[in-house]
Amino acid sequence: MQMKRSKKLSSFILCMALIVAMALFTTGCNGSAGNRTPSGEGTEVNAQTNVQADSNQLGEGSTKFTFTVVDKEGNETQFEIHTDKETVGEALTELGLIAGEESSYGLYVKTVNGITADYDKDGAYWAFYVNGEYAQTGVDSTMITEGDNYSFQVE
Repeated sequence: MQMKRSKKLSSFILCMALIVAMALFTTGCNGSAGNRTPSGEGTEVNAQTNVQADSNQLGEGSTKFTFTVVDKEGNETQFEIHTDKETVGEALTELGLIAGEESSYGLYVKTVNGITADYDKDGAYWAFYVNGEYAQTGVDSTMITEGDNYSFQVE
């Protein structure tokens, strides 16, 4: 009886130690929950919720482009993106500026710079533009051209 209780107690203590270690490890590696970088492994792509509007230069890399976000009220936020990624979608997802769901048509962007447009709720959606023209390809299949201006606008 004593042996059984001792094993249960040891198992309980070991489980608690593992839970605490995992919690400390994930917090230490990722920082706060709002600063997690999307992994891209699942079907849902997460956005970084606290992108700073006053920090207009984001990323590291040799290719540079301008990214503009236009919200429902027409307010514009402009970023200078630096990246080594090949597509606009990869670069913006890596920086946590866009999020959405993967579909057979590519990434369906629902959140940009922390702002969600929900078509099912109010008919609003994020429209993707290249140099002021409605894009002919999705954000995740649009190759980056240095110096171009890419934007998302709520419509």
